[in-house]
Amino acid sequence: MRVVVDKAQSRGYANHGWLKTHHTFSFANYYNPERVHFGMLRVLNDDSVSPGEGFDMHPHKNMEVISIPLKGYLRHGDSIKNSEVITPGDIQVMSAGTGIVHSEFNDSGNEQLEFLQIWVFPREENTKPHYASYDVRPVTSEKNKLSLIIAPDGSAPASINQDAWFSLGNLDAGQVKEYKLHSKNNGVYLFVIDGEVEVSNTILSKRDGAGFWETESITIEVLKHAKVLLIEVPMMK
Repeated sequence: MRVVVDKAQSRGYANHGWLKTHHTFSFANYYNPERVHFGMLRVLNDDSVSPGEGFDMHPHKNMEVISIPLKGYLRHGDSIKNSEVITPGDIQVMSAGTGIVHSEFNDSGNEQLEFLQIWVFPREENTKPHYASYDVRPVTSEKNKLSLIIAPDGSAPASINQDAWFSLGNLDAGQVKEYKLHSKNNGVYLFVIDGEVEVSNTILSKRDGAGFWETESITIEVLKHAKVLLIEVPMMK
């Protein structure tokens, strides 16, 4: 097994006043040649947006963009006439393909918005742009389970243009969970949203991340009640 650990305090950080953002991988003005991507996982941003503020319309191309709200109300709009607000328990996925323009705003006038924005390289480029949102509460409401929310084979509420599997877990202290990878050519990136876990003799706390590859599985031991996100992706195109 090969392992890379990205501690929370080592991430890139920018404070734009209305936006406070941490970058696990190189992004915008943060560049670390040793942390550009993990396989097909290109971006994992941890964003906090002030009430009423947000990202004005901006373009994306040939990237799978996944947004996971952690707190508050995320308002999405785009050039293919989608407009809606999602909250924790929902996710949105956007295949930028040949090109799409979108905006993301805090829809609340008084509550902070916190969400994860994740980019994954697509399996196929220059596809028709697509956007959808999904209520994943029916699969994530059960505690002490690694609940599949994105999969390429129809076994989860959502899918993206990549052979990728995303799972969320709400795990009590003392739980031990094994995660089995779907392919020997894949790796899995574990991001601790909250709490504390131990994987492969490495303790990971709130907002820490770690990638594991050249292995068939990982075992997650929960030290303190934890919320975790697992992103399994191919390690090479």
